[in-house]
Amino acid sequence: MPTTTKIDSYHIHYSSNSFAPRIGLYAAGKLIGQLNFKKDGATLPEDVTLQGIPWLYYHKQDFANALDILRNEKSAYIYYSGSGGGNENGLKTATPVVIAKKAAAVTRVRRAR
Repeated sequence: MPTTTKIDSYHIHYSSNSFAPRIGLYAAGKLIGQLNFKKDGATLPEDVTLQGIPWLYYHKQDFANALDILRNEKSAYIYYSGSGGGNENGLKTATPVVIAKKAAAVTRVRRAR
């Protein structure tokens, strides 16, 4: 079943040895997902859930892109649809509806009384 969970914080693991870089994603202090970065050009394993937590795989060249989303977006989410080629998993952002409504209100024409 597809899930989308808001990310509250993240922890970066960028080891100096042979361990792959990874970013742990958290909500309410609990691990909700992990981004794993494999060697560029390597065949990536399928995304999976381990004990109900999505583990997503990317190439190392995508580390900066993922980190940019986590650092700069006000609301970032991890979404997981399942393993296999027909399922889309990853990070996404959302613009709060409140901001969109305020922008629309500013452009509204006022009627004369």
